[in-house]
Amino acid sequence: MIVLLGVLVVILGFATRRNPLLVVGVAGIATGLLAKLSPQEILAAFGNGFASSRSVTIFVITLPVIGLLERHGLQEQARTLIGRLGKLTTGRFLALYLLLRQLTAALGLTSIGGPAQSVRPMVAPMAEGAAERRHGPLPERVRERVRSYSASADTVGLFFGEDCFLAIGSILLITGFVNTTYHTHLEPLQLALWAIPTAVCAFLIHGFRLLRLDRSLDHDLAASGGRSAAEGSRTAEEAK
Repeated sequence: MIVLLGVLVVILGFATRRNPLLVVGVAGIATGLLAKLSPQEILAAFGNGFASSRSVTIFVITLPVIGLLERHGLQEQARTLIGRLGKLTTGRFLALYLLLRQLTAALGLTSIGGPAQSVRPMVAPMAEGAAERRHGPLPERVRERVRSYSASADTVGLFFGEDCFLAIGSILLITGFVNTTYHTHLEPLQLALWAIPTAVCAFLIHGFRLLRLDRSLDHDLAASGGRSAAEGSRTAEEAK
């Protein structure tokens, strides 16, 4: 049981907002020492873990590529593209992206979207561009709200869409645990089929919230525009 003190190191590290990589590394070393492993064995365990999950470090390649694309105008091109689609409002665009994200995740294509590779460089700028075409320059508060809805469309689409795919890790984990613990014969297909109604409900509920975003933006920006006009007239009267 003393080996579980490594979990306490992780909890304390995250609670004090330390560097996650440093916290996990220290927790791993502490766990190894408590398990009476030699330094060579601890180092070998880290190496084996890194070698078996090399795909986790793919961000080391993707992030510089995304940064170069943004530096050379990716976000500006995304705003220009959305500006040519006059009928595509912010809510409609995000609802369409939610549907696309769910369908691709249901086919096992979970890595084609995401906050870093899709939302920040393309989806959020396109949603902002649709709002700017309709309302003009956006206040920072409204801009952050549009970005948060963009991230939510990606997260909800992935979370409820991936469970419809047979070979996803969560489905295999559930079937393996249930079959081993309760000595049943649960097939991944059964779970995937039961995940479809949940995915449909998630799309309808969050899609409705995304479509309501247009009306909410109209109300908020009209109110802020009225306040700005009133403040401007008051300032002009005071100047006189």
